[in-house]
Amino acid sequence: MNPLGQEIARFLPHRHPFLLVDRVVEFEPGKRIVAIKNVTWNEPQFTGHFPDRPIMPGVLICEAMAQAGGLLVHGSFHGGFALEQLESERVFLVLTSLDNVKFRRQVVPGDQLRLEIELKRRHRPLWKMRGVATVDGQVVAQAEFSAVEVPENESGTRPDAARPAGAGGVHPTAIVAREAHLDAGVEVGPYSVIGPHVTIGRGSRIGAHATLDGHTTLGADNRVFPYASVGSLPQDKKYRGEESRLMLGDRNQVREFASLSLGTAGGGMETVIGDDNLFMNNCHVGHDCRIGSHNVVANGAALAGHVTLGDHVTVSGLAAVAQFVRVGESAFLGGGSMVVMDVPPFCMANGDRAKLVGLNVVGLERRGCTPEQVSELKRAYRLLFQSKLLARDAVKRIRAEIASSPQALAMADFVAASERGVTRP
Repeated sequence: MNPLGQEIARFLPHRHPFLLVDRVVEFEPGKRIVAIKNVTWNEPQFTGHFPDRPIMPGVLICEAMAQAGGLLVHGSFHGGFALEQLESERVFLVLTSLDNVKFRRQVVPGDQLRLEIELKRRHRPLWKMRGVATVDGQVVAQAEFSAVEVPENESGTRPDAARPAGAGGVHPTAIVAREAHLDAGVEVGPYSVIGPHVTIGRGSRIGAHATLDGHTTLGADNRVFPYASVGSLPQDKKYRGEESRLMLGDRNQVREFASLSLGTAGGGMETVIGDDNLFMNNCHVGHDCRIGSHNVVANGAALAGHVTLGDHVTVSGLAAVAQFVRVGESAFLGGGSMVVMDVPPFCMANGDRAKLVGLNVVGLERRGCTPEQVSELKRAYRLLFQSKLLARDAVKRIRAEIASSPQALAMADFVAASERGVTRP
């Protein structure tokens, strides 16, 4: 290939005195690059490092290798350094780590640094490379380094290309894929990672170090707290990388270290969550769950795959719900409960293996149920769980005798539809 010479400045954002690559002499797109840095007496660092014995600082040798790595990335996009293609995809690389750095000998004015960079791995927007710097065939320095790419805007500074005009603030250290869509007013905190297939609705706030990945869609005014994982890969051995989804409604809160998984082909390809839910610290929502609105999943609680929660359900701390279990509207699961069968709506369950312990009267009153409605539910509960009737016969009597109560009918219908079996007293 032709050496770049003065055209290097078209590919790198660095300028004098910090542009540390003079020429490119070898290039294999997506594999390796060899660049040259001529070390001269008039470089400003030698006035202080050191006046009587000028030595090129090791950090600048590492910087020169990193800049050569940046050229490797840019050239790999286009299969070469065709300047007419350069504007089609501009990226701004930020160095994120240096590992296994070793310095073998000094570099002084008059030396010519040969910078050989090899691409070890790329998983955009992350790039990992290995560099070796030599002078006259002798290794002077070597290092492994990583960089992350963010797109450039027209001014050449860090852009918000992943956000439409009017969106809220994205912290400079956050990694937001260009293909992600952030609606107006979205905030992304330090060191968070937003994947390319993520859509975040207006007014949502993403805390520091949170990760949103996969085909994940958040509605408006959601809040994801630090270290939460939203849209993580299913913890399912049958998952084969299918492009499944996670859908969240509006005004949900996902607290620290909580994890919400994508769906799988075996469960309809999506995990669906409604509005106004609270997922507390360290809780887990497995693949293909169907969760309504106004639910609380407390600290350390775990929902296995294919779990269904109605609305206004409380899953207390450290409770666990087995796969394919349904939990009905306004149910309450006590702390540490192990729930292996369906829990009817408006009921409380507790224990290992959970048993019914009555109606969730407090929850019903908080929702505004009248004493008459609670009385009708108590009658339905007695028919289903405290009489000697078979379940199908108890359901028939509720439908015939308490048909005026929507809540009683909902409880009867839930029991009649159960395939896994119903939790009993």
